[in-house]
Amino acid sequence: MSDKKKILVIQNIHDAGIKLLKENPNYEFEIIEDVNPEVIKKKITECDGLSIRTAKLPDEIINLGKKLKIISRHGVGYDNIGLNSSKKNNITIAITATANAVAVAEHVMFMLLNISKRKNMYDNAVKKGKFNERNKLPKTIELWKKNVLILGFGRIGKALIKRFLGFEMNVFVYDPFVNSNEVENLGGKKIENLDESIKMMDAISLHMPLTEKTKNIINYDLLKKMKKNCIIINAARGGMINEIDLDKALNEDLIFGAGLDVFEKEPPEINNPLLNNEKVFLSPHTAAFTEECMKRMGMETIQNIIDFFDEKLDKSKTVKL
Repeated sequence: MSDKKKILVIQNIHDAGIKLLKENPNYEFEIIEDVNPEVIKKKITECDGLSIRTAKLPDEIINLGKKLKIISRHGVGYDNIGLNSSKKNNITIAITATANAVAVAEHVMFMLLNISKRKNMYDNAVKKGKFNERNKLPKTIELWKKNVLILGFGRIGKALIKRFLGFEMNVFVYDPFVNSNEVENLGGKKIENLDESIKMMDAISLHMPLTEKTKNIINYDLLKKMKKNCIIINAARGGMINEIDLDKALNEDLIFGAGLDVFEKEPPEINNPLLNNEKVFLSPHTAAFTEECMKRMGMETIQNIIDFFDEKLDKSKTVKL
């Protein structure tokens, strides 16, 4: 009987991550692309550890993993994993804490610049032969000296503040779990009252986990308080912005625009009004999808599993249950 650890790779990852398993004699693995719950139910009973991307892994499925000791998330969010069963069964949840900060921070800048510079409108004007109508086009917005708020100051927030400061923006941070010295040392200013501070912001970027407290944290009441030139970016988790409220606010010109990489339901319903709103810049949950980042994430996902069984997994890469 083999004493190798059996690892289930749910949804394929970068070859560099798979290579770590192939070259380690202590492991055998299986990759499954079919994320049908019935398929996962059958496979999870046999594995000692697993990696997972965006597929759902609810409590009822995790409870079937009688040998399961570690779930390694390909990413930093873990709202697709049943936390109650993980805690009850003493299963460790690991995340790729160090892999995606730069990629996501760059994606936020990409979205912010595209929206503020009206990329689609200006690009289409040239392509459709309307070059001479340039003086009739609505003007763009500069980022210089503008106030930007980072909601959540983890690794991504810390990578982002450097980029905002590079554009000479005034950076503010809202995060109850971070002290003001940590923010100020990196060139920002911590705020305590979100409702009041939101009134002075020209841009807002969300980088918090989705919890009961953060769900719908951006709603119509808050949107009404924002400046008309404000731009909101969400490259964290869907559900923190009320999508119906956002569409309403955009249609009423309460804010300038929004960039969404994530949605409350993914993929979004075809009748989601934001899909037809020209003031929204969208991407399909791909903020971390750079070549470099996918390699880092694939390797860290598997290395977390190996480190766990070698009893040297860094606690900063685990989720507190």
